[in-house]
Amino acid sequence: MTLDDFRATLAAADPPEVASALLALWHDARGDWDAAHRVAQDVDDANGAWVHAYLHRKEGDAGNAAYWYRRARRPVATGDLLAEWEQIVSALLGSA
Repeated sequence: MTLDDFRATLAAADPPEVASALLALWHDARGDWDAAHRVAQDVDDANGAWVHAYLHRKEGDAGNAAYWYRRARRPVATGDLLAEWEQIVSALLGSA
């Protein structure tokens, strides 16, 4: 699946069959931060921590986001949120 393929699934009523970290980003892109966070907090690996960090940054909780970036072994992001979403989705699709 490509980034464009993943984006195309956002119009569907049901999410695609993807890893949980990607599922969290699918919910986020559809405007359901709470569902995204519920999924992300149950992904106990670096990818889950990265998604979790992004979600807290989007929420405006910089301190919590920084904690999760450290858990993900990633630098704290400061750029455009959409660009980060795309970066994470692309990275996770590439590792699928």
